[in-house]
Amino acid sequence: MLIDYVSLIGGLVVLIVAGDVLVRGAVSIAERLGIPALVIGLTIVAFGTSAPELFISLGAAIDGLPGIAIGNVVGSNVANVLLVLGMPALIASTSCREKGATRNSIFMVVISLVFIGMCFHSPIGRLDGAILLMLLGVFFWESVRATRNHRAANGHGSAAATANNGDGGDNDDDAEVDLPFDEVDGVPENPALAIMFIALGLIGLPLGAHFTVEGASALASSWGVSDAVIGLTVVALGTSLPELVTSLVAAVRGHTAVALGNVIGSNIFNLLAIMGITAAFVPLSVPAEVLKLDLWVMLASALLVLAFSVFHVTIRKPSGVILCALYGLYIFSAFQFGKIG
Repeated sequence: MLIDYVSLIGGLVVLIVAGDVLVRGAVSIAERLGIPALVIGLTIVAFGTSAPELFISLGAAIDGLPGIAIGNVVGSNVANVLLVLGMPALIASTSCREKGATRNSIFMVVISLVFIGMCFHSPIGRLDGAILLMLLGVFFWESVRATRNHRAANGHGSAAATANNGDGGDNDDDAEVDLPFDEVDGVPENPALAIMFIALGLIGLPLGAHFTVEGASALASSWGVSDAVIGLTVVALGTSLPELVTSLVAAVRGHTAVALGNVIGSNIFNLLAIMGITAAFVPLSVPAEVLKLDLWVMLASALLVLAFSVFHVTIRKPSGVILCALYGLYIFSAFQFGKIG
Protein backbone atom coordinates (compact mmCIF):
# COMPACT_ATOMS: atom_id res chain seq x y z
CA MET A 1 0.00 0.00 0.00
CA LEU A 2 2.95 2.34 0.63
CA ILE A 3 3.73 2.44 -3.08
CA ASP A 4 0.14 3.59 -3.74
CA TYR A 5 0.53 6.54 -1.37
CA VAL A 6 3.86 7.42 -2.98
CA SER A 7 2.28 7.19 -6.43
CA LEU A 8 -0.65 9.42 -5.46
CA ILE A 9 1.31 12.07 -3.54
CA GLY A 10 4.26 12.01 -5.94
CA GLY A 11 1.92 12.31 -8.91
CA LEU A 12 0.16 15.32 -7.39
CA VAL A 13 3.49 17.02 -6.67
CA VAL A 14 4.66 16.45 -10.25
CA LEU A 15 1.34 17.80 -11.56
CA ILE A 16 1.51 20.99 -9.51
CA VAL A 17 5.17 21.66 -10.38
CA ALA A 18 4.64 20.83 -14.05
CA GLY A 19 1.61 23.12 -14.28
CA ASP A 20 3.57 25.92 -12.64
CA VAL A 21 6.59 25.72 -14.95
CA LEU A 22 4.31 25.40 -17.98
CA VAL A 23 2.54 28.63 -17.04
CA ARG A 24 5.82 30.47 -16.46
CA GLY A 25 7.31 29.36 -19.75
CA ALA A 26 4.15 30.04 -21.75
CA VAL A 27 3.68 33.51 -20.21
CA SER A 28 7.29 34.37 -21.07
CA ILE A 29 6.85 33.37 -24.72
CA ALA A 30 3.45 35.10 -24.96
CA GLU A 31 4.91 38.30 -23.53
CA ARG A 32 7.71 38.26 -26.10
CA LEU A 33 5.17 37.75 -28.89
CA GLY A 34 3.28 40.84 -27.72
CA ILE A 35 0.11 38.99 -26.73
CA PRO A 36 -2.11 41.22 -24.53
CA ALA A 37 -2.06 40.45 -20.83
CA LEU A 38 -5.83 39.92 -20.76
CA VAL A 39 -5.56 37.17 -23.35
CA ILE A 40 -2.65 35.63 -21.44
CA GLY A 41 -4.71 35.60 -18.24
CA LEU A 42 -7.86 34.18 -19.81
CA THR A 43 -6.13 31.46 -21.81
CA ILE A 44 -2.55 30.52 -20.92
CA VAL A 45 -2.71 31.15 -17.17
CA ALA A 46 -6.25 29.78 -16.84
CA PHE A 47 -5.31 26.62 -18.72
CA GLY A 48 -1.98 26.18 -16.97
CA THR A 49 -3.34 26.52 -13.45
CA SER A 50 -6.12 24.02 -14.26
CA ALA A 51 -3.85 21.67 -16.20
CA PRO A 52 -3.46 19.22 -13.27
CA GLU A 53 -7.23 18.76 -13.06
CA LEU A 54 -7.49 18.44 -16.84
CA PHE A 55 -4.83 15.76 -17.18
CA ILE A 56 -6.17 13.80 -14.21
CA SER A 57 -9.76 13.86 -15.51
CA LEU A 58 -8.74 13.04 -19.07
CA GLY A 59 -6.37 10.28 -17.97
CA ALA A 60 -8.94 8.76 -15.62
CA ALA A 61 -11.62 8.83 -18.32
CA ILE A 62 -9.32 7.11 -20.80
CA ASP A 63 -8.49 4.47 -18.16
CA GLY A 64 -12.19 3.78 -17.60
CA LEU A 65 -12.40 5.53 -14.21
CA PRO A 66 -15.15 8.15 -14.68
CA GLY A 67 -15.60 8.48 -10.92
CA ILE A 68 -12.15 10.04 -10.58
CA ALA A 69 -12.65 12.12 -13.73
CA ILE A 70 -15.90 13.70 -12.53
CA GLY A 71 -15.15 13.60 -8.81
CA ASN A 72 -11.93 15.53 -9.35
CA VAL A 73 -13.81 18.49 -10.83
CA VAL A 74 -16.85 18.44 -8.53
CA GLY A 75 -14.68 17.99 -5.43
CA SER A 76 -12.32 20.77 -6.53
CA ASN A 77 -15.23 23.19 -6.91
CA VAL A 78 -16.44 22.36 -3.41
CA ALA A 79 -12.94 22.71 -1.94
CA ASN A 80 -12.43 26.02 -3.75
CA VAL A 81 -15.46 27.55 -2.01
CA LEU A 82 -15.31 26.02 1.45
CA LEU A 83 -11.54 25.82 1.94
CA VAL A 84 -10.06 28.46 -0.39
CA LEU A 85 -12.48 31.05 0.97
CA GLY A 86 -12.65 29.62 4.50
CA MET A 87 -9.02 29.10 5.50
CA PRO A 88 -7.69 32.55 4.49
CA ALA A 89 -10.50 34.12 6.57
CA LEU A 90 -8.87 32.55 9.64
CA ILE A 91 -5.87 34.81 8.94
CA ALA A 92 -7.52 37.99 7.62
CA SER A 93 -11.05 39.06 6.71
CA THR A 94 -11.91 38.36 3.06
CA SER A 95 -13.91 40.99 1.19
CA CYS A 96 -16.47 39.91 -1.42
CA ARG A 97 -16.85 43.29 -3.10
CA GLU A 98 -14.78 42.52 -6.20
CA LYS A 99 -16.09 44.20 -9.35
CA GLY A 100 -17.98 41.81 -11.64
CA ALA A 101 -18.21 39.09 -8.98
CA THR A 102 -22.02 39.06 -8.95
CA ARG A 103 -22.28 38.71 -12.74
CA ASN A 104 -19.73 35.92 -12.82
CA SER A 105 -21.30 34.20 -9.79
CA ILE A 106 -24.64 34.08 -11.61
CA PHE A 107 -22.90 32.54 -14.62
CA MET A 108 -21.22 29.97 -12.33
CA VAL A 109 -24.60 28.99 -10.83
CA VAL A 110 -26.16 28.68 -14.30
CA ILE A 111 -23.43 26.43 -15.68
CA SER A 112 -23.54 24.37 -12.46
CA LEU A 113 -27.24 23.74 -13.16
CA VAL A 114 -26.47 22.90 -16.81
CA PHE A 115 -23.78 20.44 -15.72
CA ILE A 116 -26.08 18.82 -13.15
CA GLY A 117 -28.72 18.38 -15.86
CA MET A 118 -26.14 16.66 -18.06
CA CYS A 119 -25.15 14.36 -15.20
CA PHE A 120 -28.75 13.20 -14.75
CA HIS A 121 -28.79 12.28 -18.45
CA SER A 122 -25.62 10.22 -18.07
CA PRO A 123 -23.38 9.48 -19.82
CA ILE A 124 -21.98 12.95 -20.49
CA GLY A 125 -21.22 12.59 -24.18
CA ARG A 126 -19.41 14.47 -26.91
CA LEU A 127 -22.38 16.73 -27.61
CA ASP A 128 -22.43 17.72 -23.94
CA GLY A 129 -18.70 18.39 -24.11
CA ALA A 130 -19.24 20.61 -27.17
CA ILE A 131 -21.95 22.57 -25.32
CA LEU A 132 -19.66 23.11 -22.32
CA LEU A 133 -16.83 24.31 -24.56
CA MET A 134 -19.24 26.65 -26.37
CA LEU A 135 -20.23 28.12 -23.00
CA LEU A 136 -16.53 28.54 -22.24
CA GLY A 137 -16.23 30.60 -25.42
CA VAL A 138 -19.18 32.72 -24.26
CA PHE A 139 -17.44 33.26 -20.92
CA PHE A 140 -14.20 34.34 -22.64
CA TRP A 141 -16.08 36.70 -24.99
CA GLU A 142 -18.05 38.26 -22.14
CA SER A 143 -14.87 38.69 -20.07
CA VAL A 144 -13.16 40.52 -22.94
CA ARG A 145 -16.26 42.69 -23.55
CA ALA A 146 -16.61 43.60 -19.87
CA THR A 147 -12.91 44.42 -19.62
CA ARG A 148 -13.00 46.69 -22.67
CA ASN A 149 -16.07 48.50 -21.31
CA HIS A 150 -14.34 48.86 -17.94
CA ARG A 151 -11.24 50.35 -19.53
CA ALA A 152 -13.27 52.69 -21.74
CA ALA A 153 -15.32 53.91 -18.77
CA ASN A 154 -12.15 54.62 -16.80
CA GLY A 155 -10.23 56.14 -19.70
CA HIS A 156 -7.61 53.37 -20.01
CA GLY A 157 -6.40 52.48 -23.46
CA SER A 158 -5.54 48.84 -24.09
CA ALA A 159 -1.93 49.66 -24.93
CA ALA A 160 -1.44 51.58 -21.71
CA ALA A 161 -3.10 48.85 -19.71
CA THR A 162 -0.95 46.22 -21.31
CA ALA A 163 2.19 48.24 -20.65
CA ASN A 164 1.20 48.60 -17.01
CA ASN A 165 1.06 44.83 -16.60
CA GLY A 166 4.73 44.27 -17.03
CA ASP A 167 5.88 46.65 -14.33
CA GLY A 168 3.34 45.71 -11.64
CA GLY A 169 2.04 49.29 -11.46
CA ASP A 170 -0.17 50.58 -8.72
CA ASN A 171 -3.22 51.42 -10.82
CA ASP A 172 -6.03 49.50 -9.12
CA ASP A 173 -8.26 49.36 -12.20
CA ASP A 174 -5.61 47.80 -14.37
CA ALA A 175 -4.46 45.49 -11.63
CA GLU A 176 -8.01 44.23 -11.27
CA VAL A 177 -8.39 43.64 -15.00
CA ASP A 178 -5.09 41.89 -15.54
CA LEU A 179 -4.70 40.16 -12.20
CA PRO A 180 -4.15 36.58 -13.48
CA PHE A 181 -1.06 37.69 -15.41
CA ASP A 182 0.31 39.79 -12.57
CA GLU A 183 0.17 36.84 -10.18
CA VAL A 184 2.68 34.77 -12.18
CA ASP A 185 6.08 35.10 -10.52
CA GLY A 186 9.44 33.89 -11.75
CA VAL A 187 8.73 34.25 -15.48
CA PRO A 188 12.00 33.35 -17.29
CA GLU A 189 13.53 36.11 -19.41
CA ASN A 190 15.68 33.74 -21.48
CA PRO A 191 13.69 32.31 -24.45
CA ALA A 192 15.59 29.00 -24.33
CA LEU A 193 14.78 28.62 -20.64
CA ALA A 194 11.12 29.46 -21.34
CA ILE A 195 10.95 26.75 -24.00
CA MET A 196 12.55 24.30 -21.59
CA PHE A 197 9.92 25.19 -18.97
CA ILE A 198 7.15 24.50 -21.48
CA ALA A 199 8.72 21.17 -22.47
CA LEU A 200 9.10 20.10 -18.83
CA GLY A 201 5.49 21.05 -18.15
CA LEU A 202 4.16 19.14 -21.13
CA ILE A 203 6.17 16.06 -20.14
CA GLY A 204 5.41 16.28 -16.43
CA LEU A 205 1.64 16.78 -16.66
CA PRO A 206 0.69 13.47 -18.30
CA LEU A 207 3.32 11.64 -16.24
CA GLY A 208 2.03 13.09 -12.96
CA ALA A 209 -1.56 12.39 -13.99
CA HIS A 210 -0.72 8.74 -14.71
CA PHE A 211 0.81 8.15 -11.27
CA THR A 212 -1.95 10.08 -9.52
CA VAL A 213 -4.74 8.09 -11.17
CA GLU A 214 -2.94 4.79 -10.57
CA GLY A 215 -2.37 5.57 -6.90
CA ALA A 216 -5.91 6.89 -6.38
CA SER A 217 -7.50 3.83 -7.98
CA ALA A 218 -5.42 1.46 -5.87
CA LEU A 219 -6.18 3.35 -2.66
CA ALA A 220 -9.90 3.29 -3.40
CA SER A 221 -9.78 -0.50 -3.54
CA SER A 222 -7.74 -0.81 -0.35
CA TRP A 223 -9.95 1.65 1.56
CA GLY A 224 -13.16 -0.06 0.47
CA VAL A 225 -14.61 3.03 -1.22
CA SER A 226 -15.44 3.91 -4.82
CA ASP A 227 -13.08 5.65 -7.23
CA ALA A 228 -15.41 8.65 -7.12
CA VAL A 229 -14.78 9.16 -3.39
CA ILE A 230 -11.02 9.34 -3.88
CA GLY A 231 -11.52 11.73 -6.78
CA LEU A 232 -13.91 13.92 -4.77
CA THR A 233 -11.68 14.12 -1.71
CA VAL A 234 -7.98 13.23 -1.89
CA VAL A 235 -7.38 14.03 -5.57
CA ALA A 236 -9.62 17.12 -5.58
CA LEU A 237 -7.95 18.52 -2.48
CA GLY A 238 -4.52 17.88 -3.96
CA THR A 239 -5.31 19.69 -7.20
CA SER A 240 -6.87 22.60 -5.26
CA LEU A 241 -3.68 23.17 -3.26
CA PRO A 242 -2.25 25.84 -5.62
CA GLU A 243 -5.41 27.96 -5.25
CA LEU A 244 -5.41 27.39 -1.49
CA VAL A 245 -1.75 28.32 -1.05
CA THR A 246 -2.18 31.41 -3.24
CA SER A 247 -5.14 32.58 -1.16
CA LEU A 248 -3.32 31.91 2.13
CA VAL A 249 -0.26 33.87 0.98
CA ALA A 250 -2.52 36.71 -0.17
CA ALA A 251 -4.21 36.72 3.25
CA VAL A 252 -0.85 36.94 5.02
CA ARG A 253 0.08 39.89 2.80
CA GLY A 254 -3.30 41.56 3.31
CA HIS A 255 -4.49 41.11 -0.30
CA THR A 256 -7.65 39.11 0.35
CA ALA A 257 -9.99 40.98 -2.01
CA VAL A 258 -8.97 38.85 -5.01
CA ALA A 259 -9.87 35.50 -3.43
CA LEU A 260 -13.51 35.47 -4.55
CA GLY A 261 -12.67 36.21 -8.18
CA ASN A 262 -10.04 33.48 -8.21
CA VAL A 263 -12.53 30.93 -6.84
CA ILE A 264 -15.25 31.88 -9.33
CA GLY A 265 -12.88 31.78 -12.30
CA SER A 266 -11.39 28.45 -11.27
CA ASN A 267 -14.81 26.84 -10.77
CA ILE A 268 -16.10 28.07 -14.12
CA PHE A 269 -12.99 26.80 -15.89
CA ASN A 270 -13.21 23.44 -14.12
CA LEU A 271 -16.76 22.78 -15.31
CA LEU A 272 -16.52 24.18 -18.81
CA ALA A 273 -12.95 23.49 -19.92
CA ILE A 274 -11.99 20.35 -18.01
CA MET A 275 -15.32 18.56 -18.28
CA GLY A 276 -15.84 19.89 -21.80
CA ILE A 277 -12.50 18.66 -23.12
CA THR A 278 -12.72 15.35 -21.26
CA ALA A 279 -16.26 14.58 -22.48
CA ALA A 280 -15.29 15.56 -26.01
CA PHE A 281 -12.75 12.71 -25.97
CA VAL A 282 -14.43 10.10 -23.77
CA PRO A 283 -18.12 9.84 -22.73
CA LEU A 284 -18.43 9.85 -18.93
CA SER A 285 -20.82 7.74 -16.87
CA VAL A 286 -21.78 9.54 -13.65
CA PRO A 287 -21.49 7.45 -10.44
CA ALA A 288 -24.69 7.14 -8.39
CA GLU A 289 -23.18 8.62 -5.21
CA VAL A 290 -22.23 11.78 -7.09
CA LEU A 291 -25.85 12.22 -8.15
CA LYS A 292 -27.11 11.74 -4.59
CA LEU A 293 -24.81 14.09 -2.71
CA ASP A 294 -21.86 15.77 -4.36
CA LEU A 295 -23.55 17.63 -7.20
CA TRP A 296 -25.91 19.23 -4.71
CA VAL A 297 -23.06 20.25 -2.40
CA MET A 298 -21.34 21.81 -5.42
CA LEU A 299 -24.53 23.71 -6.31
CA ALA A 300 -25.01 24.85 -2.71
CA SER A 301 -21.41 26.10 -2.70
CA ALA A 302 -22.02 28.05 -5.92
CA LEU A 303 -25.18 29.61 -4.44
CA LEU A 304 -23.22 30.52 -1.32
CA VAL A 305 -20.66 32.38 -3.45
CA LEU A 306 -23.52 34.17 -5.24
CA ALA A 307 -24.94 35.26 -1.87
CA PHE A 308 -21.50 36.52 -0.77
CA SER A 309 -21.24 38.54 -3.99
CA VAL A 310 -24.77 39.98 -3.99
CA PHE A 311 -24.66 41.10 -0.35
CA HIS A 312 -20.97 42.16 -0.43
CA VAL A 313 -20.21 39.95 2.53
CA THR A 314 -16.93 40.21 4.40
CA ILE A 315 -15.88 36.71 5.46
CA ARG A 316 -14.44 36.98 8.96
CA LYS A 317 -12.88 34.40 11.25
CA PRO A 318 -16.15 32.88 12.61
CA SER A 319 -17.44 32.42 9.06
CA GLY A 320 -14.10 30.93 8.04
CA VAL A 321 -14.37 28.38 10.85
CA ILE A 322 -17.88 27.45 9.70
CA LEU A 323 -16.77 27.05 6.06
CA CYS A 324 -13.86 24.79 7.06
CA ALA A 325 -16.13 22.76 9.35
CA LEU A 326 -18.62 22.33 6.51
CA TYR A 327 -15.82 21.01 4.32
CA GLY A 328 -14.87 18.50 7.00
CA LEU A 329 -18.51 17.41 7.23
CA TYR A 330 -18.64 17.06 3.44
CA ILE A 331 -15.53 14.84 3.40
CA PHE A 332 -17.03 12.61 6.11
CA SER A 333 -20.33 12.37 4.22
CA ALA A 334 -18.58 11.59 0.93
CA PHE A 335 -16.83 8.59 2.50
CA GLN A 336 -20.07 7.41 4.09
CA PHE A 337 -21.94 7.54 0.77
CA GLY A 338 -19.07 6.02 -1.17
CA LYS A 339 -18.49 2.84 0.83
CA ILE A 340 -18.52 -0.32 -1.27
CA GLY A 341 -20.58 -3.21 0.08
